[in-house]
Amino acid sequence: MSPVIIARNLHYKYEDGTVALAGVDFDLFPGETVAVFGGNGSGKTTFVLHLNGLLDGQGTIEVCGLPVKSETLKQVRQKIGIVFQDPDDQLFMPSVLEDVAFGPLNLGTPPDQAVERARIALDQVGMLEHQHKAPYHLSAGEKKRVAIAGVLAMDPEVLVLDEPTTFLDPPGQRSLTVLLRGLPQSKLIVTHDVEFARSLSKRAVFFEKGRIAGDGPTDRIIEQFRWIGL
Repeated sequence: MSPVIIARNLHYKYEDGTVALAGVDFDLFPGETVAVFGGNGSGKTTFVLHLNGLLDGQGTIEVCGLPVKSETLKQVRQKIGIVFQDPDDQLFMPSVLEDVAFGPLNLGTPPDQAVERARIALDQVGMLEHQHKAPYHLSAGEKKRVAIAGVLAMDPEVLVLDEPTTFLDPPGQRSLTVLLRGLPQSKLIVTHDVEFARSLSKRAVFFEKGRIAGDGPTDRIIEQFRWIGL
């Protein structure tokens, strides 16, 4: 099977001179869920932001066979959906339904089709009954589900979730685990939560100083890097 993400020799330096990526090679395969570990400043978030062109460094990235570059960004962003750590960064419309329909509408989907896709996505995450609520009336776990629905409405092949258990209590974390297990997309899960990672992924990578310092079975990576606080 061809990988759905191929990254080769990625380098990135911020304007202040900080080296964030220093030669990253990575593959993600169809149907695979990979946990992404690493300390603050290790490069993992910078890496994720390259996957749909939010950052543009040196090296090459392909997503579902498409090279990530300026002229392909619209197609790439339909293939890969990123759910950010704070759902309030993604929820800004007056109602849940409008929020989830925003992405398809922005791609030029006719309004009736966009609304139907939004309702299907909300049903997938168990939030259809809240479609007419204002997002700010939702709990943290509900907001997270709506943010995921907004990505699912775009019908992506790959999901990237940045610290998805942030703001969630234990029941919310368990509910999110069940939801993610049931989704067919390939997934990258950036997390510090080793038990959450264990529950979803068989493979993990560990970022350190802008490089992938470890790549292998999740349990082995956890044990290998536990000494630095994983």
